[in-house]
Amino acid sequence: MEFSKIVMSRYATKKFDGRKIPDSKIDEILEIVRFAPSAINLQPWKIKVVTDQETKELLRPAAFNQEQITSCSHLLVFCADPDYDSLIARLAALLKKSGAPEEMQKMIIGMAARFANSMSPEQKLAWSQAQTYLALGNALNGAKSLGFDSCPMGGFDPGEFSRILKIPQPLVPVMLCPLGYAADKPMPKVRFPKEDIVF
Repeated sequence: MEFSKIVMSRYATKKFDGRKIPDSKIDEILEIVRFAPSAINLQPWKIKVVTDQETKELLRPAAFNQEQITSCSHLLVFCADPDYDSLIARLAALLKKSGAPEEMQKMIIGMAARFANSMSPEQKLAWSQAQTYLALGNALNGAKSLGFDSCPMGGFDPGEFSRILKIPQPLVPVMLCPLGYAADKPMPKVRFPKEDIVF
């Protein structure tokens, strides 16, 4: 399927039919997410994959009782990582392991350190949250390209999700992405005209 058709046919699925997505397909979607773009390549996100039905039942009240949580095959919990010391150290090790030229390593790590040092803790979290949405975009369109459906969900209690899933600090749940096979029908897409978004 052409990418434009993927974008046009993807929709926020409200109910899944409960069928399980094969593990091989989940591995593919996680690879697609792994290659999402991020500024300075810091990749400030982590994903908790929830498949256990009992756990999904516990999570559902913390997501305004939305049915997608329990009818999906896999629930991806996208978490922002605001720990820039750790992120920069990991990136430095990755660049070295990949054989990047030393001058390039120094330039990228220096840029990342200056950028991180210019931000308050609140700004770091906000920036990580914004970057995490890029990874979510890959998941949404990637799912459709692989033959299943998804739904971006921001209506949930991050604190309760952290508690139930034992998500370690400083990670902060930002968005949910249930995956599965749709048991509903998409509504016609309603979008502002191009003239309203380009100025």
